[in-house]
Amino acid sequence: MYLITSATGHIGNIVAGDLLSKGKKVRVVSRHGDKMKDFVTSGADALIGDLSNPRFVNKAFEGISAAFCMVPINTLTKTMRKDRQKIARNYVDAVKKNGIKHVILLSSVGAHLREGGGAIDGLADLEAYFSELKDINILTLRPGYFMENLYYELDSIKSSGIIGSTLKGDLNFPIVATKDIAAIVEKRLLSLDFKGHSIEYILGPKDLNYNDITRILGKAINRPELKYVRLSKNDYKNGMVQSGFVSENVADAFIQMEEAFISGGALSAHTRTRENSTPTTFEEFVKDFAYVYQHQKAA
Repeated sequence: MYLITSATGHIGNIVAGDLLSKGKKVRVVSRHGDKMKDFVTSGADALIGDLSNPRFVNKAFEGISAAFCMVPINTLTKTMRKDRQKIARNYVDAVKKNGIKHVILLSSVGAHLREGGGAIDGLADLEAYFSELKDINILTLRPGYFMENLYYELDSIKSSGIIGSTLKGDLNFPIVATKDIAAIVEKRLLSLDFKGHSIEYILGPKDLNYNDITRILGKAINRPELKYVRLSKNDYKNGMVQSGFVSENVADAFIQMEEAFISGGALSAHTRTRENSTPTTFEEFVKDFAYVYQHQKAA
């Protein structure tokens, strides 16, 4: 049986659905019971609960042969890194107690820094905790920036006609569609061909910058006047916090992450190759974005 954590997210949803369609035994885990109905209908073993609860996590890992582990973000927490550390430790303890031999971890570019990556630091901790395990096969995936993160810009685009962050507009970084990450997770779970401790980067088809992203996005939604604005740290933080969806602690973590991109540190550990470049282009992604843009009202 395969365990898929955060099964209602962009990646887990695809992986779990595809495995079930292939007749595989799947256990799905999520905090959101209302989003699990389709999985149950398709034959999944569904558990609803909190990954910060060690008993719940241990129960989730019982009888599992391979697991996909990701650490979700609570955007309103006041202790983001500590929250993610707790979940990571629960995963490690459950893997040891249940003798799991194959685990795929979802991490991020920049996790090699271990410190100073802001929002990435909790994923660096996840890697570090699992690195202490012996006699287990662990594949750590380090994808680039999710294309789907741009959905958080919908309100700003609708209300102000801008996309903003603290990054320089011409700073290139890897950006990847989550469905491409899901495809790799599914492939590796089905094959279980990874041995020991290994790291795999997932970088999208090519690096882009916010000037590129804004131009392509503006064209797709018929708003060629859409602008990218490099914001000060204070303005960026205030905008996130005032939205009501992000705490000050999480906003600070995202700003520190962008500082790690600006310094180059977060982007220094990988080299783009044919093997780590995935197929879905940003131009393909923005077709879906344009549909959501046209059918969703600004908050």
